Amino acid sequence: MAATIHYGSERTEANLAAIKSDMLTLDKFENEQFSQLVQMMFAFLLDPNKSSQLFTQLETFAEENGANFTALKSVFKSLITIPNDALRRGVAPATFQEELISFGLSQEKAEYFTEQWKKNMASLSATALGQTLMVNQLVDMDWKFGVTLSSSELSKVGNTFIQLKLVVSNGKGELNTIYMELSLQQFYSFLHEMERAKASLEMLS
Repeated sequence: MAATIHYGSERTEANLAAIKSDMLTLDKFENEQFSQLVQMMFAFLLDPNKSSQLFTQLETFAEENGANFTALKSVFKSLITIPNDALRRGVAPATFQEELISFGLSQEKAEYFTEQWKKNMASLSATALGQTLMVNQLVDMDWKFGVTLSSSELSKVGNTFIQLKLVVSNGKGELNTIYMELSLQQFYSFLHEMERAKASLEMLS
């Protein structure tokens, strides 16, 4: 059972067209180059404070691989948009991979991207939630266990997962509901990441 986090977002045709164009460009990179960019992207999403380091890495990548730095930044921006949007919409890994292919990525690259997304999903969810809780107050939280009764993947049947429902206030009387669904392993990873985020905030206070 994949981790999901729902914020509710709208995707415009113009945005999708731009992402598809950038993904077609990205697909032209060799597999090793593609994996380097994906790894850089997830490292940045998990620690957005290292933006200056990211630009240095992109400049080095562009120089070493004969890529246009300006064009590479545009492609990388779309690359970042995809997992963030997937978290907001709470898409399943299979759907995530299908969308990557529809954007123009090859099957092999889409599979690699999806595996990396699944691997980092709990940490990404914790980071996104941590950023939300930094500017919003947690009002209420519900949780429940569940067991997967059917799945397109036989190995997933019988797996235990946890569903979370968080209600946050933006301080202006507006409430937002965040839904998360995590496997037990992802839940433990999520708790670990939240503890790290909490410790970081305490050090800054």
